[in-house]
Amino acid sequence: MVILDQMKVELSNLRGTLDEVTGSLDLDSKKKMIEELSREMEEPTFWDDAEKANKKTRNLKNMQDLVAEVEGLHKQYDDMMDLIDLQNEEGVDDDDMAAEIRSELDQFEDTLEKIRISNLLNGPYDKYDVILRLNAGAGGTEACDWASMLYRMYTRWAERKGFSTEVLDYLDGDEAGIKSVTFQISGTNAYGLLKSEHGVHRLVRISPFNAQAKRQTSFVSCDIMPDIEEDVDIDINPDDLRIDTYRSSGAGGQHINKTSSAVRITHIPTGVVVACQNERSQFQNKDKAMQMLKAKLFIMKQEEQAAKLAGIRGEVMDNAWGSQIRSYVLQPYTMVNDTRTGFKASNADGVLDGDLDPFINAYLKWLATGGKPVGDTEEE
Repeated sequence: MVILDQMKVELSNLRGTLDEVTGSLDLDSKKKMIEELSREMEEPTFWDDAEKANKKTRNLKNMQDLVAEVEGLHKQYDDMMDLIDLQNEEGVDDDDMAAEIRSELDQFEDTLEKIRISNLLNGPYDKYDVILRLNAGAGGTEACDWASMLYRMYTRWAERKGFSTEVLDYLDGDEAGIKSVTFQISGTNAYGLLKSEHGVHRLVRISPFNAQAKRQTSFVSCDIMPDIEEDVDIDINPDDLRIDTYRSSGAGGQHINKTSSAVRITHIPTGVVVACQNERSQFQNKDKAMQMLKAKLFIMKQEEQAAKLAGIRGEVMDNAWGSQIRSYVLQPYTMVNDTRTGFKASNADGVLDGDLDPFINAYLKWLATGGKPVGDTEEE
């Protein structure tokens, strides 16, 4: 009976969070949007633009799933309360029933926390897909290998989420690893989730490329930008562009089309550089690169100043000592430490295999509290 009373208190304490999340989501508005989108899908011209139609269909499903999930939590809450009260009224200790309620309560709390975190993704660009660019910095071949490890970490994270990935530009390291790679991750709130990753990532380990087996530090910068879907309204003077073409490259030919069709565009006034080599023709690569450039310049124009841009693209940091946002130590101990939020995890192998959600969640909480540390939490 005592155990049931304790679980009832736990459940009651979650009621406030449930009501807060429900209110902030404005389910009535979402239900109205679901009705409008459903009617739009019945129009005979809906599939004339397949790309836009697919995005709207995905948006509809996401809203339907969210509404169903929140309404399901309310029903689950009421059912658990009724079951606990019924067990207390009968006055019989049932260990199996208590264990079942405990399991359901844990699942309820996990789902509620997932929705609460998702609700923090309310930035103007959070809903978009994301483009990441990794650049090996200080550390030579070791840094190039570190870039390939980070690339794998993000693609593994995307796989866990059911998101798709596409390589846009790829440059092999001279001896091993990757000098730079630009790739897109597509999925619900991809940019909102991965905006936490912008900055310099530091690796400390005994380098396999060092004959003396010395511990070495290397750095990789991660640049994050939302892939704005709309054809943004921004004028670009052709005289401000330097367009270079080069031969595509990629590991084993599996990433991109190896032809002399890769395109790199530099916007001279701002120094913004974009590149694409995954399309079949030089024209298509140029078109995709221009789309990326417009998105970057559009955001810079909207924010009007670099200080405001820091919240979207992140501050420009040196790719070396003293500027890292996260450290990954593999020797002599294992620890991943986010220097902004204070969140730590000792399971470095798990993090490098794509277990990034604890760091992402800590960052979103950190933003929601005005940049206050979330605590020296260690995730085992």
